[in-house]
Amino acid sequence: MNKFTLKNDIYLRARAALGKRNLILVGLMGAGKTVIGQKIAGLLEIPFIDTDHEIESVSSMTIVELFNKYGENEFRALEARVIKRILQDSPYIVATGGGAFINEESRSYIKKGGICLWLKADLDLLWKRVKKRNNAPLLKTDNPKETVRELMQVRYQIYEQADIVMQSLDLPKEEMADKIIEKIVSFN
Repeated sequence: MNKFTLKNDIYLRARAALGKRNLILVGLMGAGKTVIGQKIAGLLEIPFIDTDHEIESVSSMTIVELFNKYGENEFRALEARVIKRILQDSPYIVATGGGAFINEESRSYIKKGGICLWLKADLDLLWKRVKKRNNAPLLKTDNPKETVRELMQVRYQIYEQADIVMQSLDLPKEEMADKIIEKIVSFN
């Protein structure tokens, strides 16, 4: 069996393992949820949805604008409604915002809505990826790297409730996607 055939076989097995369930990626900003999620979706030929993009679409506002105008609590309520709506259909590969799984209502929808995979990243990797972003309202602080560290301390204990934990590595997205797909196959 050649390498191409082996790859196709594992993709077919991953699709079968998911069945009609969604794969929902959670983790801090910069963990790779969107980039890796899009890659997985392409490989498995399953539609991809980014909840932040959906929120911006339904509200006609950016995440930063929503935070500034309505505050985090109202944003999280909207996020929960969007997640609930998305997860009623399936299967999708879904990338959530960094705080979605922290919200109890959203977490409940995610846990019921499919297989939840936490992309766990260390501080250096997260910081490398987010330090130049200007679309992260929670990083608009005097010391954004320390803010990332604090978010890790608070959120990682909640992210541990995910069905699968996968270390996010500084690898090409294709390699990272393949590692996750292998985890999906072995999950069931």
